[in-house]
Amino acid sequence: MEDLVKFVQDEFVKKNDFPEFSAGDTITVYYEIKEGEKSRTQFFRGVVIQLRGSGATQTFTIRKMSGTVGVERVFPINLPAIQKIEINKRGIVRRARIFYFRGLTGKKARIKERRG
Repeated sequence: MEDLVKFVQDEFVKKNDFPEFSAGDTITVYYEIKEGEKSRTQFFRGVVIQLRGSGATQTFTIRKMSGTVGVERVFPINLPAIQKIEINKRGIVRRARIFYFRGLTGKKARIKERRG
């Protein structure tokens, strides 16, 4: 059964070619929103909190501050609505999942930038 699922994913799921990113990176995700018959492109810029899963089921979570409220969004990596992903900053963090970032405010919520 697992072989069948893997075969279907390999054959029919469209692979998106996005740059490599990891937790701590600040990225911008451009995705398409359909409202009735109209469609428009919207972007979501924030810090990657986690990458989860593997293969076709991989997802990533982005967190941004909207005023004083933290907003998180989970994107599947193979979502057809995603048009492109831009990496704005590469961050230095010591963990793969930075959930502690939710509790930080002000200057403590800064992530050091990786050079090069």
